[in-house]
Amino acid sequence: MAKKHRTILLTVSFLILFSGCSGSDEGHASRQDAALRPEDSEKEMLPKHSYTLSDVKAVNGRQGICSEGDYYWVSGSTTLTKYDKDFNIIAVNDHPLEGYELEVNHIGDIDVYQNELYLGVEYFMDGAGRNIQIAVYDGDTLELKRIFPFNAETGQLECSGIAVDGDSRIVYMTSWVDDESSSYLYMYDLDTTEYLGRMHLQPSPEWMQGVACCDGDLYVTCDDGIADDGEPDHMYRINVNEDRTSADVVLERTFDDVILQGEIEGLTFDKEKDLFLMLYNRGARIVLGMPQGFYDGYSEEIHEVFLYDMKER
Repeated sequence: MAKKHRTILLTVSFLILFSGCSGSDEGHASRQDAALRPEDSEKEMLPKHSYTLSDVKAVNGRQGICSEGDYYWVSGSTTLTKYDKDFNIIAVNDHPLEGYELEVNHIGDIDVYQNELYLGVEYFMDGAGRNIQIAVYDGDTLELKRIFPFNAETGQLECSGIAVDGDSRIVYMTSWVDDESSSYLYMYDLDTTEYLGRMHLQPSPEWMQGVACCDGDLYVTCDDGIADDGEPDHMYRINVNEDRTSADVVLERTFDDVILQGEIEGLTFDKEKDLFLMLYNRGARIVLGMPQGFYDGYSEEIHEVFLYDMKER
């Protein structure tokens, strides 16, 4: 199949999960039906992991986090910082948005693949984005290397996060804005930079802030709790199927164990340590994605990474 006509190439398939030993047509039909009815599989509709909070680390950045090898990287709205795995700072770029032809002022959640950082950058103001671009940075120097051509006809109106799946060779982008565009993940070919299409999320999560790949699944963090009411934010798992243009969304974790309900941001998985890492902000009131004053007892916004031990259920 030509690349421009494919929708997604991913490793997890419901057809495999529902397959049996029968080679009859009847068995094949039942597996096809089951693939379209994930609610019939308890396993598919439940969280895949349990998460136990083990530590909290203050970081320099409020947007995203990624992990590879011996390092973590954290993005602020206009900064990039590299850490070792004890969260000692290795390198900082305080001006990573210089050198763009289009005006940009915002970095979202980030990812890393083969020591290259993938950023979704844009100009963001009062809940709206423009000049969206996929930018690739060197993981050591934190300097810009190249930019993917963005397809403006996709319907994507903002970029809150980006993830790289090295197995399927797909780059995913999320949209935070509260309209139809945030009902999809947008996909680009990792090798050719060609736009591949978009994946419809069912049901559609609200206010997606970050996206990450782990063992063939996709995970998104959503700022869907109202902080003023003490409501927690959530992470969802996306069950994808290469034979469908849509994907089923399952609640994976409720974050009721943070220090203060605030704003969830990016996420990553440290497979070597069996850790899930979530970037979280507290202290500032956020209106249309912009800090607008502080909660009682705070004079600044605090950025922290919550580290969770992961265990398969």
